[in-house]
Amino acid sequence: MSLFVSILFAVILFSFLIFVHELGHFVAAKLSGVQVNEFSMFMGPAIAGWKRGTTQYTIRCIPIGGYCAMEGEEEDTDSPHSFQKAAWWKRFVILAAGSFMNFLAGVLIVSIVLFCQPRYTTTQLAHVEDWSSAAISTGLQAGDQILEFDGKRISIYEDFSLATMMAPDGNYDITVLRNGEKVHLQDVPMIRQLVADSSGARTMLFGISFTREDTTAASVPGRILPTAFNYVKSVIVSLEMIFTGKAGLQDMTGAVGIVQIMSESAAAAEDTGLALLNMLYFGGFLAINLAVMNILPIPALDGGRIAGLLLTTGIEAVTRKKINPKYEGYVHAIGMIALLALMALITFKDIFAIFKR
Repeated sequence: MSLFVSILFAVILFSFLIFVHELGHFVAAKLSGVQVNEFSMFMGPAIAGWKRGTTQYTIRCIPIGGYCAMEGEEEDTDSPHSFQKAAWWKRFVILAAGSFMNFLAGVLIVSIVLFCQPRYTTTQLAHVEDWSSAAISTGLQAGDQILEFDGKRISIYEDFSLATMMAPDGNYDITVLRNGEKVHLQDVPMIRQLVADSSGARTMLFGISFTREDTTAASVPGRILPTAFNYVKSVIVSLEMIFTGKAGLQDMTGAVGIVQIMSESAAAAEDTGLALLNMLYFGGFLAINLAVMNILPIPALDGGRIAGLLLTTGIEAVTRKKINPKYEGYVHAIGMIALLALMALITFKDIFAIFKR
């Protein structure tokens, strides 16, 4: 697949995710009786528009982004239908609706990908190598279905992959389903060893492999939400790595880096259909990533606005005094500047990395 097609796919994906995010705010605002002044698809100068009721609907010329502009969103107004006049719980729902819609979009994309995948990896062990540390004593055995690893529930293979990826070599408690019964294995040694494959490439492995099964209509529904929540856990793990110093700026990526990753994933596929499926798989992860990141209590993001809403509502309930929304607006403006600066820095890093190759 060409770079142009990859970029086009990425632009369409980004636009779709932003559109459904703003659509969430729009629908929640309308249902809450809050006046929406403009609902815009894309950014830049308007190329088409129409007005229905009090809302201006606009299509703009730069095919990325969009916004839902509500009355009294940034400052107080006299309108009884302004955002600031709405009950606090209605404002909470409006602010959270964007991330909720991104999560739903991610679930939809995950569903499509899972149905299109011809085969999938299960949580049942197919083989345990003789040299594997996990086979020592009463450790893991072929046929075991892993239910828990180090206290973490394992619903799909990706849960096990994520848990072990972050786990250093050592002894772990593992719960498996063996011959129809739950078996709790304590202090199972999980130690990676350097193993060479048929091509000579050397990889650190535990020496265990899992069964693979054909995808059926019955096998997909039970894997949709576990896969989506596995994406959520992946985002949380990434954030933990950043805050603990295990990951830094060099490990972050922005829009340019994401397009590059999607392009490489598509190029590695055997055919066009598989290339699109790989990109769509990444798109599902990106949708849920945006849902989680946007709900974080960071100024300028919806999560930061929700935190500000809960804080000011609590203060106003105690003091019986209305807090001027402009002060919260200052905080979010500073947060937006900081976020834009970080995005610019990451973008320059991604571009530099491309030219450095």
